[in-house]
Amino acid sequence: MLIGDICSARYGFFMTGRSTNIITAMLAPLMFFEERCKDKETLRKLIALAHDKSRRKQAHALFSEIRRKTLAAAQRNDQLALAQYNFEEICAKTLYNIAREPAPFDPDSPFWVLPLALELGQMLGIADAGEISPLLSAKVSPPLAND
Repeated sequence: MLIGDICSARYGFFMTGRSTNIITAMLAPLMFFEERCKDKETLRKLIALAHDKSRRKQAHALFSEIRRKTLAAAQRNDQLALAQYNFEEICAKTLYNIAREPAPFDPDSPFWVLPLALELGQMLGIADAGEISPLLSAKVSPPLAND
């Protein structure tokens, strides 16, 4: 599945400028992976920050913590851990940016949440992307009637 497919109308993935939409989009895969990944610590911290608007600026420090895990996983060539931490990093970046604090991360961070969730899901052997997030459900819209 291509990233462009995820963003298509076929999969119903449309994001608006509202931070609640990306929080909702992020929470489903965070909670899904928290149940399935061996390392749950930073997933749980991300879930807590997503739920607590007043603490989201702490996501920058959490990103640094996750980055250390990413670098260690790369050193040992652990592809599953790399997929998990790449997903976690993008969630931390997104949460920090939503807090509107100084020195934000790349503005496209929210748009990578679901593609990286999909990548992690594939690494875990998840066949139905809709299990990861309802936004990744392969529900096909009915064709438009011809006039």
